[in-house]
Amino acid sequence: MRTTLAFILALALAAPAAAQGSANPISDGFRSQWNGVKRYIQQSGELMPEANFDFRPVDGVRSFGEILAHVAGASYAICAAAKNEKTPFAEDHFEKNAKTRAAIIKANADAIAYCDEAFAALTDANAGQMVPNPFGEGQRPRTMNLMLQIAHDNEHYGNLVTYFRMNGIVPPSSRR
Repeated sequence: MRTTLAFILALALAAPAAAQGSANPISDGFRSQWNGVKRYIQQSGELMPEANFDFRPVDGVRSFGEILAHVAGASYAICAAAKNEKTPFAEDHFEKNAKTRAAIIKANADAIAYCDEAFAALTDANAGQMVPNPFGEGQRPRTMNLMLQIAHDNEHYGNLVTYFRMNGIVPPSSRR
C-alpha cells in the first residue's frame, strides 16, 4: 500500500503545470503518464514497416506484431476492470486473431480509445473505488489497475524500442 501511495504521489507531482491547481491533481498525473505511453505504443505500430512486424530477435519470444497484439488484448482486460465492466475481448484475442499490420494497428487504436474512457472517468474522488483485479481474485483500488495499464504499456514499449534498434530504426521516444 505504501508503494501505491508513493506512486500516486509521484504521479501527482509529475502532472503538467497546467494541471497544478486542478481539483484532480492525482488523476491528472495518471492521465499525463497514460497520454505519453499510449502515444509511443500507437506510433510504434505506425512506424514499423509491415515487413518487420514478424521480426523477433530470437526464437521463443514474441514478434514485434505479437507484442502489439498482446498489448491491445491486455489493455482491454485491465481497463475493463478499471471501468468495473466485463472485458469485451479476452487478453489473448488479438494475438490469436489480428495477424496483419493493419489489424494490429486498429486493435491498438481501439484499445487505446477504450482505455481513454477509463482514464477520462478517473477523478481523485473515485481513485480509491474498489474494482475487480483484472488477472486475479478480489478487488483493488481503481488506480492500481490504471497504474498497471501504464506500467504494462511501458514494459512492452521497452521491448519495442529494442526491436526498433535491432532493425536500425529510431524509436518514437527518441525522435524529438
